[in-house]
Amino acid sequence: MVKLLVDIGAGIKLKNPVLTASGTFGYGEEFAELFDLSMIGGIVTKAITPEERIGNPMPRIAETECGMLNSIGLANVGLEEFIKNKIPVMRKLNTVIIVNVAGKELKDYLKVAEKLNDIDCINGIEVNISCPNVKEGGVAFGTDPKVAAQVTKEVRKIYKKHIMVKLSPNVTDITAIAKTVEAEGADSLSLINTLFGMAIDTKTFRPKIKSIVAGYSGPAIKPVALQAVYKCSKAVRIPLIGMGGIYTANDVIEFMLAGATAVQIGTANFTSPLSSLNIAKDLESILNKRKISDINTLIGGMIID
Repeated sequence: MVKLLVDIGAGIKLKNPVLTASGTFGYGEEFAELFDLSMIGGIVTKAITPEERIGNPMPRIAETECGMLNSIGLANVGLEEFIKNKIPVMRKLNTVIIVNVAGKELKDYLKVAEKLNDIDCINGIEVNISCPNVKEGGVAFGTDPKVAAQVTKEVRKIYKKHIMVKLSPNVTDITAIAKTVEAEGADSLSLINTLFGMAIDTKTFRPKIKSIVAGYSGPAIKPVALQAVYKCSKAVRIPLIGMGGIYTANDVIEFMLAGATAVQIGTANFTSPLSSLNIAKDLESILNKRKISDINTLIGGMIID
């Protein structure tokens, strides 16, 4: 038997390193009708903000040659609705649950974190610092090391359980952000969020996304994500959760060799709702065939001659 259990710190152990990425798996309830969610490591929910958000105007999703663009705008049910109607359903999921937390201002993050503190079925939060900071002219929280550090520090004061901070690749030096949030109490880092991208319809001459610029994800960004994980693995000591273009079990192995302890499956969930389950199963099969008894031996195991 292959040991698939991984420890991402601060009380969260995953039965295998496969998590789902925020925004691609809802709150888990629809997918629970398709497969047993206890078969994967856990889920990261759709973002939660203090108030309900309807998100950006349509069209806000467009397929590209090597992935997809999205500009959903953090559409979600809001904190109170989430607690009232989503939590009771999520209690039945029998898997690790991490809630993505977002906001326009620092106080938004703190309000959500405080409310989630004592909900027993929630194992941790993922702090999305790629959000535009309205008090700083719309610049994302995660593009300035000082601001990223401040968000992490203040959330750490309030939130008792696991804090995962989600890093943006749209920065000059991602390791600088990684170091600052580690120093202020982050328990793990998830990386990378989407790249900036756009697409134009050559028949209509109009942008394919209403907001014009959107988040780009899918297979094409995997090399970018891999190098970010590798660089951060040399810069920080806390566990890394890699994401970006993961479609197969071999992709998972690549991320772990680069330094990730676990991964998140994102765009692949739109290709097939069973992607996370199939990747977890294939991962165990590959390791068995290669006679690797403990998946943890892969972490940071890239051989450099």
